[in-house]
Amino acid sequence: MKLKNKNLKITCDGGAATGKSTGAKLIAKKYNLVFLSSGLLYRYVSYLIIKHRPHNKTNFIEKKFKNLNYNKLKQIRLHTQKISTHSAKIAKILSIRNILKKYQKQFIKNNKGCVLEGRDASTKILPNSDVKFFFICNLNTAAKRRYKELKKNDLKVNLNSVKKALKLRNISDKKRKHSPLKIHKNAVVVDTGKLNKHEMVAKMSRHVEIVINKKYGN
Repeated sequence: MKLKNKNLKITCDGGAATGKSTGAKLIAKKYNLVFLSSGLLYRYVSYLIIKHRPHNKTNFIEKKFKNLNYNKLKQIRLHTQKISTHSAKIAKILSIRNILKKYQKQFIKNNKGCVLEGRDASTKILPNSDVKFFFICNLNTAAKRRYKELKKNDLKVNLNSVKKALKLRNISDKKRKHSPLKIHKNAVVVDTGKLNKHEMVAKMSRHVEIVINKKYGN
């Protein structure tokens, strides 16, 4: 079922490399919804700070995000181990989080139907979303997935370092003071370590269809 002019909001949260971006993109495509990855926004912030080394990070990022074209981020090489490590630190800074939260809120306002993916999409950014998903998978599977992704841009990356970095990132996200990673009480858990892409989309679709039928009828 393709949705057009329907006010359907879906949120997808989870730890690093749990497959939430893939799941969110596939479900957005299936239902003709606009997709936004908060992770990509944080990666872009890290990219800018590493590149320009601004004296006042908050003011600098605020200016950069005033007229940001999200689609242009896909053209920048943001999936590197250096950016991944740096973005985990950036995610702890409240002033930066507030800038990105404002951007995400405006994005939601501008798009009737959307899929928002991140770590606090369901709990902080869009707690009234129609469908909430929380992605999990075991560390070994996540590490192999991230290693394969990073290998495209960094030939020197190794699996053990990726696994260690993922473990530290997840601990950092769960323990950070502002908007820690946690599962919403109404979220549907999606274990991507036990499901292939087809099974993952099928499971997500079942829950989306229930909400669509409740909101708009068959």
